[in-house]
Amino acid sequence: MAFVPLRPNEDKYTFSAVFEMNDKAEIINQWFGRTVTHSDRRFTYEEAQERIETGEGDLAEEILVLDRLAKIMREERIHNGAIIFDRMEVRFNLDENNEPIGVYMKVGKDSNHLIEEFMLLANRKVSEYISLNLKNERTNNTFIYRIHEDPDPAKLEALKEFVSTFGYKMNIANTKQTTQSLNKLLKDVKGKGEENMIETLAMRSMSKAVYSTEPIGHYGLGFEYYTHFTSPIRRYPDVIAHRLLQHYLDGANRPTKWKWKNRAKHSSARERLASDAERDSIKFMQVKFMEKHLGEVFEGVISGVAEFGFWVQIPENGAEGLIKLRDLTDDSYLYDAKTHAVYGMRTGKQYQLGDVVKIKVTKANLIQKQLDFKIVE
Repeated sequence: MAFVPLRPNEDKYTFSAVFEMNDKAEIINQWFGRTVTHSDRRFTYEEAQERIETGEGDLAEEILVLDRLAKIMREERIHNGAIIFDRMEVRFNLDENNEPIGVYMKVGKDSNHLIEEFMLLANRKVSEYISLNLKNERTNNTFIYRIHEDPDPAKLEALKEFVSTFGYKMNIANTKQTTQSLNKLLKDVKGKGEENMIETLAMRSMSKAVYSTEPIGHYGLGFEYYTHFTSPIRRYPDVIAHRLLQHYLDGANRPTKWKWKNRAKHSSARERLASDAERDSIKFMQVKFMEKHLGEVFEGVISGVAEFGFWVQIPENGAEGLIKLRDLTDDSYLYDAKTHAVYGMRTGKQYQLGDVVKIKVTKANLIQKQLDFKIVE
């Protein structure tokens, strides 16, 4: 039996979280256990989205019910303090030799959010099942959690000061006001020139989510208990969660924590390496794609400013390149950290974070994964 779980018309060994819900997305009954799943239909996100938008096609009625429940759960999460980072993802079209022939930005749609909400539900409820008894008291059972600490107040203060230069206000007096301010900020910057930089800085102001045997909660999701359960094929911590859940379902005693603590720490370290590799691979492919466009002119947005130059991002493909101040021959430019801009000493001309400019691609360095641009007047 193959272990690809979504292939239709085949029996698949699975570990299931089964929920019975009412029209308000409240859970009436739940069950966890080993199952054999036989899928009748496999949907792409695009196929599911088409049914959400048109209400037509096979299983459209069922998908619309799930979509409605997912929207209720999403609103409930936001109300309870979840922060919605809904960033676009870079994707590549490849030829038969795996060379990039196109780059596009993937935007999350309702079908993506539908899957996300039910995955979050399963992850949260498995964690709660392990962590709480029937009286809703903590069990202290050994388990592997996905935790996310509160953000560093100093980083939040720096973010608040930074966005104020663009006219955005933040209230970081307490947790509730902070999450509300962050969600409003992320909504307000959509489509603006400063969107990418502010979203990036907002994410950097957050703590890094890690794996742990201590259930301290997940700040970004607004959950008191949370784990990773839904992706055992690509994440080892999910396999650990499955094994420990079955251990408790079998009525076994609580294992000692030290072994699982070390595995949680190791998983967090490997995840960081995987994230770095993913980020580097995206940059590499972007540079490889832009290498074919040397000398071409694009419209971009200034996404970062420093003493030695400023970065410009091309919205259509996410590629980012550096314009060095020494290459600006029309004037001598100085950096102003307060306004996130560089100013010409003689002409007063400025280039500021968020400005739209025209650039020419002048250099693509695959080894360093860097692009150099030149301003086009």
